[in-house]
Amino acid sequence: MRNAGLILGLCLTGLLAAMALVSFFWTPFPVDEVRIAARFRPPGGANWLGTDHFGRDIVSLLMVGARNSIAVGAVVIGLGMLVGVPVGLAAAARGGWADEWLSRATDLVFAFPAILSAFLITALLGPGVVNAILAIGIFNMGVFARVTRGAAQAVWRREFVRAALALGRGPVAVTLVHVLPNVLGVLTVQATISFAAAILAEASLSYLGLGIQPPAPSWGKMLHDAQTFMLLRPSLAIIPGLAIALAVLGLNLLGDGLRDLLDPRLRRSR
Repeated sequence: MRNAGLILGLCLTGLLAAMALVSFFWTPFPVDEVRIAARFRPPGGANWLGTDHFGRDIVSLLMVGARNSIAVGAVVIGLGMLVGVPVGLAAAARGGWADEWLSRATDLVFAFPAILSAFLITALLGPGVVNAILAIGIFNMGVFARVTRGAAQAVWRREFVRAALALGRGPVAVTLVHVLPNVLGVLTVQATISFAAAILAEASLSYLGLGIQPPAPSWGKMLHDAQTFMLLRPSLAIIPGLAIALAVLGLNLLGDGLRDLLDPRLRRSR
């Protein structure tokens, strides 16, 4: 409870999750309802944050946009962990050529950031949320593989792992029973931070027209649409931009707080 950053991160992340959850059952207005007579309404009344250039309710768009951002982030992190964690564990367990192959493969992945990979993939397959997920997910595979490898190598040098090997346990059993449980804390923190990066990357790709496609709401697409009307209604850009900033801030604070909480050395230093 003394970690203010962790508490603030939990609150902001909880607000994001609550918005997404409530949007499954209720929004102030249908997000696909176009009301030309109600376009550019200022905040207040039935439209708490106003309406956009199509007369759609901003609060409703934010709520469904949060749901879409969380869905993309969850799939991306799941894809990255599903591939990256086993590869990192295997490289740490085998060493030698497997470890060298992983290092060179992750170097190749990191040479192409998620947005650049999205440009390449959409040039071949066309824009869309699936291709955006694929691009961001490939990048996160390398991230989780490298993080898992580094954490697992540190565990493999511990005395209790050497004792397990001396008792006749094989590398697979040692990895599952001893190594994996001891790297879960590191992976949890990395997943939280990567979730924030995935939300930011999805918003960036949607802003460029490569991510979630209309009519599905997206915070990045809301920013793209608002840039034409900045002088007329600046709140159309400020509100989704603030939502992205708070979501990313909350997840980063949560990840930083979890790192402090799960690392005994950091707790003692504080």
